[in-house]
Amino acid sequence: MRLVIATCSVDYAGRLAAHLPLAKRLLMVKADGSLLVHSDGGSYKPLNWMSPPCTLAASEPSAEQAEAGITELWTVTHTKTADKLVVSIYEVEHDSDHPLGIDPGLQKDGVEAHLQKLLAEQIELLGYGHTLVRREYMTAIGPVDILARDAAGGAVAVELKRRGDIDGVEQLTRYLELMNRDPHLAPVQGVFAAQEIKPQARTLAEDRGIRCLVLDYDAMRGMDDGHHRLF
Repeated sequence: MRLVIATCSVDYAGRLAAHLPLAKRLLMVKADGSLLVHSDGGSYKPLNWMSPPCTLAASEPSAEQAEAGITELWTVTHTKTADKLVVSIYEVEHDSDHPLGIDPGLQKDGVEAHLQKLLAEQIELLGYGHTLVRREYMTAIGPVDILARDAAGGAVAVELKRRGDIDGVEQLTRYLELMNRDPHLAPVQGVFAAQEIKPQARTLAEDRGIRCLVLDYDAMRGMDDGHHRLF
């Protein structure tokens, strides 16, 4: 990523026209070719930008532009639309390059995959005597999150969600219909587990004989000791 702090003006020409008058701004040139123009305000949102695919070309100003104080012109052209973002640079205070490498992407805390891992490790949360058979048990229409056995040896299919709604119950219902056709598994109990289960989803699940389980994510990862809480 290239970071440039410069006194500049910016003009956008294309499906719409926009102009940013002369001021000191932060120009961010990313590895994907995009350019973002930021001010010292407005939170995360840039004042103007050009998204990829685009190309940036730097050029010398004309004699008239140079006389007005412009030292360099950046012309960013969108490859598909031919829209242009022209940055007229008057003075540069900072110019640096910072290779950031490949970004792993946003990893949300408490996602279903982590809940699945924690519940597999703490399978007793399903009830006394439960044992894990496997995670991601494959059916003809996709994998059910957890297959377990209860104390009596009966099969238990668990569908995990961060927030349990009706769609999740419907999904588990479809899994159960298929799994109950397998004589090696039937009868299969269903457990709908989530950090939060909406009332409508709970009503539907219980009407279909599916047990609901609310998971305390903090307690499961050892961050909440319920034995030492007053409330």
